[in-house]
Amino acid sequence: MNKLSIKKILAEFNLNGSSLQWIPMTSGLINETFLVTNDDDQQYILQKINTKVFKNAGVLMDNIQFALPVLKADDYSQITFLNTTSGKNHLIQNNDFWRMMTYIPNSTTYNTTTQTSTAFEAGRIIGKFHHLLQSVDSTLFKDTLSNFHNLYYRTQEFQEALQNATMQKKETASVAIKQAHTFLSELQHLDAEKLPIRICHNDTKLNNILFSKTTDKALCLIDLDTIMKGYFFYDFGDGIRTVVNNAPEDEQNHSLICFNENLFKAFIDGLAANDTFLTKADQKSMPLGAVFMPFIHGLRALTDYLNNNKYYKVTYENQNLDRCLSLFNFAEKALDKKEFMENYIELKLNWL
Repeated sequence: MNKLSIKKILAEFNLNGSSLQWIPMTSGLINETFLVTNDDDQQYILQKINTKVFKNAGVLMDNIQFALPVLKADDYSQITFLNTTSGKNHLIQNNDFWRMMTYIPNSTTYNTTTQTSTAFEAGRIIGKFHHLLQSVDSTLFKDTLSNFHNLYYRTQEFQEALQNATMQKKETASVAIKQAHTFLSELQHLDAEKLPIRICHNDTKLNNILFSKTTDKALCLIDLDTIMKGYFFYDFGDGIRTVVNNAPEDEQNHSLICFNENLFKAFIDGLAANDTFLTKADQKSMPLGAVFMPFIHGLRALTDYLNNNKYYKVTYENQNLDRCLSLFNFAEKALDKKEFMENYIELKLNWL
């Protein structure tokens, strides 16, 4: 992307000036992102949406715009989108889909943590996100990624990949394949039909939470492209997956993968700091949700490995298999902590 093209795009969002600056931000894996600074040192985020992943970016922006008006509070920082010169919240130029949003100054993200204060804040802000959205009409929201966390669909994908994979692939992945069938049997006990449909973030890993550099308080959730209908255990399980374990997703030394009970307790304490918003059925789903989310991410990685790595980026041949085995290992450790989780959730989430 050349300098002139970016400058024209910024002008469409009413950003002009002789000393406009922009630098690429490389932490995201899907969209192309720039940090923009204007002549008055105000900063913004410019993004080009990856329309190969998000095939209907207009729906994506509609979902976000339905959510944003209520995602604001004294303890929840609001993100706003800039309009173009034609009054739209996005720009389509040469078949590329662009958007511009406000940047929250003096903020940062973390990939992992060992601090109970950070775990507390992660739980609090995820709870606040759901508390704020509970009154929004869920029928307004459409799926931006179909069947994103649909266990039946992901199982069908896995079975098809298994049928079509080479004998060598299946032999190399035999341990993971056996584990997948064991987890699928266990997760049949997770009865989502009894749960209320909620507007979920659907990607609440720790580095999608923005923290203040000065107070260490969580400010808000970012990367809102997957806002759509779901169940609370989706956001709970993904938060737990990345808060209580500080090993990388593709960690090959499974002795480094842990379920830190103190971080879990702090996360639940943060969740409990919000006003009531969960039903008893939601609460009962949470321990298995902490197993479900690492498992379904692992199942997708295993499916991609069997399909010769068509979806996830890999830097070596068996990286998706390593991702799967690492995620399954954490899911196994979470399953071992199921009774511990049940007891602490019942102790702390005594709203009802």
